[in-house]
Amino acid sequence: MNKHEAIERTTLSLASSYPLNEADDTFLANATCRHVHIVDLPAPVPRVWDALVADDALVSWSPVVTDANWTSPRPFGVGATRNVTYGHVFRVTERLYRWDDDERMSFTVDTASIPGMRRLAEDIRLVDKAGGTRLTWTFAMEGETPLRQFVELVNPVSRFITSTIASGVYARLLRRHDWMVR
Repeated sequence: MNKHEAIERTTLSLASSYPLNEADDTFLANATCRHVHIVDLPAPVPRVWDALVADDALVSWSPVVTDANWTSPRPFGVGATRNVTYGHVFRVTERLYRWDDDERMSFTVDTASIPGMRRLAEDIRLVDKAGGTRLTWTFAMEGETPLRQFVELVNPVSRFITSTIASGVYARLLRRHDWMVR
């Protein structure tokens, strides 16, 4: 396969759209494939929140996320959507089902570019703590019956991928110096 054929194949893959079941808080709490990442950040909650909703959110944090764009106008809230692409090969459309300014946002994934996923969700919480903010980022996923064992098998890989996203917020904030708590 030459380079153009590879690009065309990837583009066709990303153009596909497979619907997923809606996820909720019960799923986030009980999914068999669930990753919770806690990162303490030396920045106040409003600065961390701004980083989470910035135009370069996700892409500037992790090399795994190769594209991310909000498809809803600002200001964001419940019902807002964004597309996120991982490694140029897997795209999801996320929809906010919770939005609490400077505190919490939760997404369910409406569609994915590859078949076999049943539900995907993420929850982001910010808590003010001495010297900064505690970020808790929960990712949950479930494959369709034929893929459930595969999803569990790649669990260490998905944990690594999601950890690069959560810890990437810290790296992004370090590149800015006007937010530091003194």
